[in-house]
Amino acid sequence: MTEYGRGPGSEPWHPEDPLYGDGGWGAQQAHAGQQSPYDGRSQQYPEQQAQQGYGDWSEGQSPYGGGQPQYDQYGHQHAEPQYDQYGQQQYDQQYGQQQYDQQQYAPQAQPQQGYDNGWGGGAQPQAQYPADPSDPYGQQAGGYGAEQPDFYGTPEAYPPPEPPTRRRAEPEPQRTDWDPGPDEGEHAFFAGGDGDDAADAGRDGREDRRSRGGGKPKKRRSGCACLVVCLVLGGGVAGVGYFGYQFYQDRFGSAPDYAGGGNGEQVTVTIPKGAGGSTIGQELKRQGVVKSVDAFIAAQQSNPRGKSIQDGVYTLQKEMSAESAVELLLSPKSRSNLIIAEGKRNAAVYELIDKRLGVKAGTTAEVAESDYKSLGLPEWAMNHKGVKDPLEGFLYPSSYSAAKGQKPEDVLKQMVARANEQYEKIGLEEKAEGLGLEGPWELLTAASLVQAEGKTHDDFRKMAEVIYNRLKESNTETNQKLQFDSTFNYLKGQSNIHISESEINSNMDPYNTYTNRGLPPGPIGNPGDEALQAALDPTNDGWIYFVATDGVKKTEFAKTHDEFLKLKEKFDASSGD
Repeated sequence: MTEYGRGPGSEPWHPEDPLYGDGGWGAQQAHAGQQSPYDGRSQQYPEQQAQQGYGDWSEGQSPYGGGQPQYDQYGHQHAEPQYDQYGQQQYDQQYGQQQYDQQQYAPQAQPQQGYDNGWGGGAQPQAQYPADPSDPYGQQAGGYGAEQPDFYGTPEAYPPPEPPTRRRAEPEPQRTDWDPGPDEGEHAFFAGGDGDDAADAGRDGREDRRSRGGGKPKKRRSGCACLVVCLVLGGGVAGVGYFGYQFYQDRFGSAPDYAGGGNGEQVTVTIPKGAGGSTIGQELKRQGVVKSVDAFIAAQQSNPRGKSIQDGVYTLQKEMSAESAVELLLSPKSRSNLIIAEGKRNAAVYELIDKRLGVKAGTTAEVAESDYKSLGLPEWAMNHKGVKDPLEGFLYPSSYSAAKGQKPEDVLKQMVARANEQYEKIGLEEKAEGLGLEGPWELLTAASLVQAEGKTHDDFRKMAEVIYNRLKESNTETNQKLQFDSTFNYLKGQSNIHISESEINSNMDPYNTYTNRGLPPGPIGNPGDEALQAALDPTNDGWIYFVATDGVKKTEFAKTHDEFLKLKEKFDASSGD
């Protein structure tokens, strides 16, 4: 060991040392106020005392400034804090008050004798001073007179550490529970300000000292943090409530629905073939007719006729209640479909399509004539000689969606597809040969004649038998001529029941069955399902003649020519001829 315990031993503490800066409460106080831990007074050391006279000072002051502590001849300091050999202040606790022990320093140079009220004039040994008590671990070279930087003397330096046994806990700040009135000021959190600067500075200083002293820093209460927490919690509660309400509504609540019969704005809705309640509801919701699919399904199920909604085009209103929408879909008044009646000729169908689509008259007929091969006709319906319209017989009687904005070819494709579906369903192609016909084309033609000549559904099977009997080679009554007025009317584009024999017998057109044997080149209309079924299953009673005796609805049949003449007399009597 060397002077004052500073020998060439271990190196002084370094900032990387774990205990560096651990100054305890006393050092924290000194650092907070930037004062020495000796109550603001600089400490004198024995060497300083040695150079002072024991008699009267001429000036009464130390050459290092007034107010210095006094030492006796042995270098002991009276009534001052004492420090151990490392420069740390020692404390003893007694009777609740802090006492200080004397600090003894081993004199490194003997005090000079013979001071006489001043400095001696002789040569004096160089006095060596110990390091500042606030820097107990100063540079080792300081003991040998070399000037070294003081790492603890700067304002931003950490206070010197103290042994753990000498540290005191920071006293708790006094708190008041009284609420300051408006005249005495309010806290910045409640006043809406940013807080008192002095209070913030004081809290920062205490937290800084606490963190350096090893204590756990005290968290500050922040109004913004409280607000954020409240917002987060409130948002969470609101989100849980919203999704909970939605879950309840989806599982147990009634489906969203409009009220009333609509807002007056009309909309055209197309219901596809075979659509169920869910598909219809989705289309209605997409068009803005109903508010939810579930509401429509519930209304459809509660209606006894709800499942009888047919495919087609309907005119509805937006924002209708589901119940009103179901009722309107079941009403014929709402249907915007193009309805093709049984037995209607293609020429009349084309006119209906033009009107429904809002296109120029004749547009659909031109499309049918030029594009019939691309509209879906089956192979057995192609390339027949003398046919006036290849699509005749394939615009199947039914209800079709046709509204403004659609193209004629789209509507025609719907009809041809429906006809193909029905003809395949009844086995038109397979059953033709068993009836003595050359394929499904002739069977379809015969069915169109049944549809055109029959007045009631009860007449269809008898009418089919008449056709097949007259086509037989053994027919000597008409010599295989059908002699149907309907074929001549088709040729003429008319529906006349009063046709002169001279007019009929003079026309040799292939469609005139008075002058040509066998069937006409093709169908003369679009037969319905009953006429098709009758053509497939005719009666077998020997009927070969028929007459519409009242000229309108009543048709009577005969097996011989004589019976036929009697029926003709009845017809003439009813018509006034």
